[in-house]
Amino acid sequence: MFTRRSFAAMAGAAIIALSTAMPALAQNPIVIKFSHVVAPDTPKGKAAVRFKELAEQYTDGAVKVEVYPNSQLYKDKEELEALQLGAVQMLAPSLAKFGPLGVPEFELFDLPMLFKDRDDLRKITEGEIGDALLGKLEAKGIIGLAYWDNGFKIMTANSPLVHPDDFLGLKMRIQSSKILEAQFEALGAVPQVMAFSEVYQALQTGVVDGTENTPSNTYTQRVNEVQKYGNVSNHGYIGYAVIVNKAFWDGLDEGVRANLEKAMAEATAYANDIAEDENATALQAMRDAGKTEFHDMTEAERAEWFEVLKPVHESMAKRVGADLIRQTYTALGIE
Repeated sequence: MFTRRSFAAMAGAAIIALSTAMPALAQNPIVIKFSHVVAPDTPKGKAAVRFKELAEQYTDGAVKVEVYPNSQLYKDKEELEALQLGAVQMLAPSLAKFGPLGVPEFELFDLPMLFKDRDDLRKITEGEIGDALLGKLEAKGIIGLAYWDNGFKIMTANSPLVHPDDFLGLKMRIQSSKILEAQFEALGAVPQVMAFSEVYQALQTGVVDGTENTPSNTYTQRVNEVQKYGNVSNHGYIGYAVIVNKAFWDGLDEGVRANLEKAMAEATAYANDIAEDENATALQAMRDAGKTEFHDMTEAERAEWFEVLKPVHESMAKRVGADLIRQTYTALGIE
């Protein structure tokens, strides 16, 4: 499996190798069907189009990338099987999807209060741990190419959420996840699994009291219109892994594959930058709207939250891997 650190070294060789091969390949381009489940105007949607542009440019038309957004080809629960069968070549599912596939180690990214900031995150996604996690997909017939951000999550409710005991008894909406269930139970809240499309109405009618999500998702779903308080806690992370069918990838000419790796590296930088920008813009827009009062978590409060939520890490060690958690603590400087 390649690592993102190998892109630059391989790029030069790819240009030489492709100089004679491109004219013939361009007449019968290799087609990559890139399927994803979100809208084209999201960070993931924009990054998929960016990869298409770069891949076709760097291979001089030897590769044609067809992007299918909004579950046009396959729904959320179908796409991984479609990739393994070779019906599509490339996906960018959320990291939580790999648990049901038999690689629960990816649920490391769901552990609360693990990453302080983007720099912490990069120590994992761009380091040995991130590469090793992607390598675990090969046994499933999948090659992991890159990590794309959605962003860090904030908390919202109709009462202040400054300290852990502020959650006591609150009904908090979550997506289906054993770790997220344990997170809110540790805070004394009642987790409620609910479809994303139902959240606004549930908050508006009081079926649930609060929720967690990235600022961009919170804003685009108008959650701030029905929540009085928010905490910029950055307590959890939502991200994706760009993956490709292993048999397809291994069957590519080495020069073509190297140029696709180069395109993916640039598309990844683009994806993560726009995710950060859009979350910052969304948070500011919600502050400006004035319907929600946002609290910015202090270092002391973060330490308080970490002590309450650290038992979630311990209880999930058997599922995620105790050694993996220890290695991550070491990489992040967590005592």
